[in-house]
Amino acid sequence: MRDATRIIRSTLSPVKPGEPLHAGPVFAAPFHAPGDPANIPYTYARAHNPTWTQLEKTIGQMEGGRALVFSSGMAAIMAVFGTVLRPGDVAVLPSNAYYTARLLLQEYFTKMGITMRTAPTADGQQATLLPGARLLWLETPSNPGMEICDIADLCAKAHQAGALVAVDNTTPTPLGQLPLALGADFSVASDTKAMTGHSDLLLGHVAVKDLELYAQLDQWRTLTGAVVGPMEAWLAGRSISTLPLRLERACGNAQQVAEFLASQPEVRAVYYPGLKSHPGHDLAARQMRYFGPVVSFELKDKSAADTFLSAAKLVTEATSFGGIATTAERRARWGGDAISDGFIRMSVGCEAIEDLLEDLTQALQAAR
Repeated sequence: MRDATRIIRSTLSPVKPGEPLHAGPVFAAPFHAPGDPANIPYTYARAHNPTWTQLEKTIGQMEGGRALVFSSGMAAIMAVFGTVLRPGDVAVLPSNAYYTARLLLQEYFTKMGITMRTAPTADGQQATLLPGARLLWLETPSNPGMEICDIADLCAKAHQAGALVAVDNTTPTPLGQLPLALGADFSVASDTKAMTGHSDLLLGHVAVKDLELYAQLDQWRTLTGAVVGPMEAWLAGRSISTLPLRLERACGNAQQVAEFLASQPEVRAVYYPGLKSHPGHDLAARQMRYFGPVVSFELKDKSAADTFLSAAKLVTEATSFGGIATTAERRARWGGDAISDGFIRMSVGCEAIEDLLEDLTQALQAAR
């Protein structure tokens, strides 16, 4: 069965005459739980909920493992850090990965005795830092610079060194890239973004193949309460059913936008793995099925970037990415990344490509 068919069909309820095709959310804190709780599938909503179960089944099928959903992408990241790392352990991270993940490790875990080592994503530079490491964290494409690393190669090297591997797979989603199939122990994502795609949910997940790791993550979620509300879980399941359509359209648009930007004199650089000029293009083509909706590019300075964003009529200025509407921001305004003041991270949406290119043309002319 093809991916699109499997994803869409996985969101349907079991066939029962007279029942709705899509089950509604289950709103409950306690459940009826007489007798031995070991024999009861649902007892208390901090531990489990049938609406989560359906969502996790859908995501797990996509990932090729077992999935647990969390209240946000950062809650999912925290679950991996919290279950794996102990005082004295070493964690290896990309120096240009998602800033908040780096900040979490730096501001909290290092103060509890974790050693943090960093190296850029490109060219697999983290491999040199693996001796003695407990966890290797990867993000490919990196956010916001769109650098690529070889997941399978780094997983093999990390496992040889005795380290576990987690991959932040937010940008491609499991429809675009399968970290577990490439050897990773954890596939982590903020489903706030392309996975649910409507810019109206906070959600994250972790997928694993190892049942012991799954049990540890499940216990972490129950003890910390980093849980998803049933309405959010239901909306996520509904949204994921359109992921094949949304991702194909957004990534196709992103490819054309990247090629267009690369041809414009006002644009100093374009960072998109779908471009043949991208240094990681060949590797990305081998390990990704879609190159993702995020296109980063540089204009000459802060003023040009701000003018571009204010002149663009079909580019909404907002943070985050992966929604059906095109958004962008001057990323350096947040700090934390080694990028220029004219660096723009754009999340290309599902609008008609002709309209987008016309709008980008006039916005670039305004930014000259």
